[in-house]
Amino acid sequence: MQQATVTPLLPQDDLTEARRVLTLEAAALQQLAHTLGESFEGALDLLMETKGRVILSGIGKSGHIANKIASTFSSTGTPAFFIHPSEASHGDLGMITPQDTLIMLSYSGETAELSDIINYAKRFDVPLIAITRKADSVLSKAAHYTLLLPSAPEACPMGLTPTTSTTLMLALGDALAVTLLKRKGFSERDFKTFHPGGRLGQKLLYVMDIMRPYEELPLVSKETLMGEALVAMTGKGFGCIGVLDETNNLAGIITDGDLRRHMSPSLLSQKVEEVMTSSPQTVFASSFAVEALGLMNRKSITNLFVLEQATGQLVGILRLHDCLREGLA
Repeated sequence: MQQATVTPLLPQDDLTEARRVLTLEAAALQQLAHTLGESFEGALDLLMETKGRVILSGIGKSGHIANKIASTFSSTGTPAFFIHPSEASHGDLGMITPQDTLIMLSYSGETAELSDIINYAKRFDVPLIAITRKADSVLSKAAHYTLLLPSAPEACPMGLTPTTSTTLMLALGDALAVTLLKRKGFSERDFKTFHPGGRLGQKLLYVMDIMRPYEELPLVSKETLMGEALVAMTGKGFGCIGVLDETNNLAGIITDGDLRRHMSPSLLSQKVEEVMTSSPQTVFASSFAVEALGLMNRKSITNLFVLEQATGQLVGILRLHDCLREGLA
């Protein structure tokens, strides 16, 4: 039997081929989106009801995709892990309990390496979700819910290398994870809890995470004389001082710029309220630190007093240097 061969591409044909692959896979994703239905809803219900963990498994390329989906679930509030079919057959089946839910990936649904996990799930009534192309496969028949992949050609010109099919599996896993996190009301604060490190963790820092607390604030009342205010301002080392009104709310701020604008022989005997800038720029403690940094950059300022959003109460101060120290610049 004559084997299929692929004619080598000329350099000028590279972009054409790359666009063919992307267009083909994009069309398959559109097809998948239109085929979602009751099985997808049922799978989500099952995942919502899971008391234990979501366990993913697959072999070969499907295994790599399953591993990534498990990671996505875990980082979006659904505890999950990947179990290798071969390791499962040699003791790791003990990691699976009836409180868990299995998601198994196999294009054909007949992957021999998955048989031990399938039999174990049936024996101990472990909920099973299948992601496969074949509705009448062993995997599909054993599953509580089957998420069928549409019939779409692989992007590989020989139709052999898993390309379109693995793209569909990955996207379907993303659809499950993202829809599930929205059902659970998973928030940005929750997301930050699972992503404390790296650039992503830095971007998700809240102002409250890096601000200086209320106890460190340079504060005076509106009736304070500037001579006393300057001593307090110098002692705290923030380059500014906050001014409180009669109800201890922030009424204004005095910065180096205010001092220059009001420089005169009588400055030290003036009251603070005569020198301060009223209604200063502030930020909420619950705001992202990168948002506060952006505000400081736009306004060309180096400090922001921090308020509690619910009450408007003064709770801290954020310095430009605090943002730089966290690598937010």
